[in-house]
Amino acid sequence: MIVHATIKAPEKLKEYAAVGNASSKAAGGEVVLAGSHDHPCAAIIRFANSKAARDWYVSDAYKSAVFTREQAMDAVFILAEDPPD
Repeated sequence: MIVHATIKAPEKLKEYAAVGNASSKAAGGEVVLAGSHDHPCAAIIRFANSKAARDWYVSDAYKSAVFTREQAMDAVFILAEDPPD
């Protein structure tokens, strides 16, 4: 699960985090990454594995879109991989 949030009431965030963190932990969840960014838009792209994702990112087909992407948006691409067993 990836969560992007815009905080509206910082004082309520602490209250929410106490319940949200405890309940997700009880359900077997673990916060492995938390932070913030300035991008109001997000996308998740699923690939069969990390090699396929890397191959796409450096492919000629995708490279042809990079100049247009840079004109269209500021973006951060993050490759999230399954943790090792």
